[in-house]
Amino acid sequence: MRFGYFLSTEEFTPAELVEQARLAEEAGFDALWISDHFHPWNDEQGEAPFVWSLIGAISQVCSLPVTTAVTCPTYRISPVVMAQAAATSAVLLEGRFIFGVGSGEALNEHIHGEAWPSADVRLERLEEAVELIRELWKGEFTNHQGKYYTSDTARIYTLPDSPPPIYVSGFGPKAVDLAARIGDGYITTSPEAGPLKEFKEKSGGKPAQVGVKVCWADSEEEGVEEAHRLWANSGLPGELAQVLPSPRHFEQASELVTKESTAESLACGPDVDAHVDYLRPAVEAGFDELYVGNIGRHYRDMITTYGAEVLPRLRELAAQR
Repeated sequence: MRFGYFLSTEEFTPAELVEQARLAEEAGFDALWISDHFHPWNDEQGEAPFVWSLIGAISQVCSLPVTTAVTCPTYRISPVVMAQAAATSAVLLEGRFIFGVGSGEALNEHIHGEAWPSADVRLERLEEAVELIRELWKGEFTNHQGKYYTSDTARIYTLPDSPPPIYVSGFGPKAVDLAARIGDGYITTSPEAGPLKEFKEKSGGKPAQVGVKVCWADSEEEGVEEAHRLWANSGLPGELAQVLPSPRHFEQASELVTKESTAESLACGPDVDAHVDYLRPAVEAGFDELYVGNIGRHYRDMITTYGAEVLPRLRELAAQR
């Protein structure tokens, strides 16, 4: 099992994210996740740099594999351009790149003014986009006239030696089915064993990644305060994360999330045992890769302590499983 670090573009500046990537490699993390957002979830998070610029910068200071977690290649940017961006990233990373994709959130994808469709339409568009991207990665002139996308004699010239794997995000049953059918792997932010088992059975055992967040701080109380201020939105139920269109709507909805709920749902503070216990279910569920990101300003302490104390224990747990 591999253990990686989760880079949050919603919360940190480009320079901080590049620093985190370098520190993660030095501390002994195996790989990197990086989110892809046009907006943060709320104004307290306050950042949203362009992920493709960051991947280029990271490739020059760090040799860890990188997965986008996740990019929506269907609305904000055409899948034709996404094919070019992902191919260039794979070249810069010398093949250590996984293109993680998903059906998107209105928060990031509505910005051109298109109506946000149903989940079924979003999944249908994602399937066609992935098909077109793979065609373009063959390096030939590509003509495509599909239900949602068109390409006219488009050709990607800068390509890696082999196409990067495409991992598909999935939460509901239909998305998990699609991931199993068209993906080279599976991505989720929920460590639940049920959807993972379903994906593994339907895909024939393809690899699966899960990502979670913690809040390292000088005390548990400080960690809870920081996590609730920055990421109360992670406690919203159902499909709200997919359909709310702006940070201010997430701020309004997040008023319903209590600080007690945040404290119960995250590992907060400096207790190594608490962090190991929090991550144990993801290890025991059977994921192939676990990515952990830090909420708040103490990311240097988190990365260092994880490298020295948490990762060895997680690897021991994985070996026992």
